[in-house]
Amino acid sequence: MANSPSSDSGQKINMKRLYLIVFLRFSMFLLIFGLLFFIPAGTLQFWEAWVFFGVIIIPMLFALRWLAKNSPELLERRMRGKEKEKEQKRLIGLSMLYFLGTYSLPGFDFRYGWSDVPLWVIILADIIIVLGYLIFFRVLKENAYASRIIEVEKEQEVISTGPYALVRHPMYVGVLIMYTFCPLALGSYWAVIPTVLLFIMIVFRIKNEEKVLSRDLKGYTEYMQKVKYRLVPGVW
Repeated sequence: MANSPSSDSGQKINMKRLYLIVFLRFSMFLLIFGLLFFIPAGTLQFWEAWVFFGVIIIPMLFALRWLAKNSPELLERRMRGKEKEKEQKRLIGLSMLYFLGTYSLPGFDFRYGWSDVPLWVIILADIIIVLGYLIFFRVLKENAYASRIIEVEKEQEVISTGPYALVRHPMYVGVLIMYTFCPLALGSYWAVIPTVLLFIMIVFRIKNEEKVLSRDLKGYTEYMQKVKYRLVPGVW
């Protein structure tokens, strides 16, 4: 029988159910991205997409294994997907436009030869994506309350160590680095255009998140005064 660690909310985690959710989410990820890449490309010989899969999947599997072993409570939080904040729900439509544009355009670009991205740029973009994922994973190790949705849990405390001592939202730094360079890793200049939507979404998400945290998380207002910048020191 699978272990059932207790979460901070006092509820026990059903590990079998959690593993099933992880498996289904991971399988859906592969299916959706595979369809978005290869149907527009009209071929499975879209080599940039295969390399991209490897660049994304290998670190992802490592992170999932680490979370399952060391922090199943955080893994469970990362599997939550239903936003509670109304402002976040409004961003879902915008996120779909970004998602479809960014990850379907490279396939069409490959098919019709719109872009001529040099090999060294593609390789560099893949390396930067991995570095962005390392930042993301570092944040997960520092903050056990890094849920996918905006929420404050009982007994949650402000994290001000590690990357949180530099900026208030280091996870979004990693996310922006990863997703900004995805189009180039997929060999498309045109797919860079929809990433503008990503920056807009992140800005609105951060503002709403800080509103919730200032209201519900004790000590967060003081933390905001201590760490002045959200994403880039000296800029914003």
